[in-house]
Amino acid sequence: MTNEYRHVPVLLEEVLDHLNPQPGETMCDCTLGGAGHSVAIARALAPDGMLLGIDQDQMALDAARVRLEAEAPQTMARLLKGNFGELDSLLVGAEIPGVDGFLFDLGVSSPQLDIGERGFSYHEDAPLDMRMDPGKHTKTAAEIVNHYNEADLARILRLYGDERHARRIARAIVRQRDRRPIETTLQLADVVREAIPAKDRRRAGHPARKSFQAIRIEVNRELEVLETGLRAAIRWLNPGGRLCVIAYHSLEDKVVSHIFHEMSKGCVCPPDLPVCVCGNVPILDVRTRKPIRASEAEVDSNPRARSALLRVAVRLDTTNA
Repeated sequence: MTNEYRHVPVLLEEVLDHLNPQPGETMCDCTLGGAGHSVAIARALAPDGMLLGIDQDQMALDAARVRLEAEAPQTMARLLKGNFGELDSLLVGAEIPGVDGFLFDLGVSSPQLDIGERGFSYHEDAPLDMRMDPGKHTKTAAEIVNHYNEADLARILRLYGDERHARRIARAIVRQRDRRPIETTLQLADVVREAIPAKDRRRAGHPARKSFQAIRIEVNRELEVLETGLRAAIRWLNPGGRLCVIAYHSLEDKVVSHIFHEMSKGCVCPPDLPVCVCGNVPILDVRTRKPIRASEAEVDSNPRARSALLRVAVRLDTTNA
C-alpha cells in the first residue's frame, strides 16, 4: 500500500461503537479513502459479512484494496468507483438488497491534500484542479477562478468558506486574471494573500485556507452531493440499520443535522386536529442530539480530529406504520 494513504481514521472507536458491525452484516463505507475505518469494520463483519467501499479516487481504491486484502482477508470486500451522490446506481449495479450500516467521513482526505499535483494545496505549486475525480469532465478550480463573475466568486467565498474578505478577494482575482490567467495553486494563494489586509494575514492558519476550501466545495458540488447521498443511504438502510456521518465544518454538519431532523419527525398536523391527515411517520431515530467530538487525547495525536463532528441515526421499521 502506498504511504500516501496511511492516514489515521478519525473517531474510530466512536464510529465502531455506534455503527456496531456484526458478523454476516453488510456495511458500506461511502468515503473509503485509505480504508482506515473500513479495515476495522471489515474485521468485525467476518467471516460471512460484506464490506462495500465507495470512492471516486482510483488511487484510494487501489490503496484500499491492497490494505483490505492484507489486514482483513476473511471478509468479502467489494470496492465501487464513484461518488456517493451516485449511491443508488452503484448499489443497484452491485445487486445489493439492503445495507445494515453506512459511514460517511466527509471532506477531502489528507492524502489528496498532500499530493501536490492534485491541486488542493496552497503550500505546493500545481495546476489549479481540485477535482476529487480528475478523470471526470467537470469544472476545474482554474475554470471557476478564471470564468465566474466577481459577484459569484464573492458569493462562493462567503458561503462556502465563511471568508470575511470575500468581496476583496473576488475583486483581486478578477483584476489578476484580466492581466494573466490564474492557472496554479500558488498563483491563487498569492492573489488571496495580497487581497487580505495585513493585520488579518497574521491570524491563525494560512490566509488562503478558507478560499481554497470554498472553491473545492464548488468544484465538487460537495453539499449537493452530500444531501443526495444521505437521502439515498437512508432509503437503502435495513430496519435497525445505522448511519454515521463525520463532518468537518459547519456547512456539512448543517446539511446532516437538517436531514436527520426532517427524517425523524412524526405527525406535523396542527394539534387541534382529531386525527392525523399528513401521514408523516418518523424514519430515523437520531442518537446524537449534539454531535460527538474527538477526545483531547485523540486531538493531540491526530490534529485533523479537532474539527470532526459525528452524528448518528438508526433506521426505524416503518413497514407497519
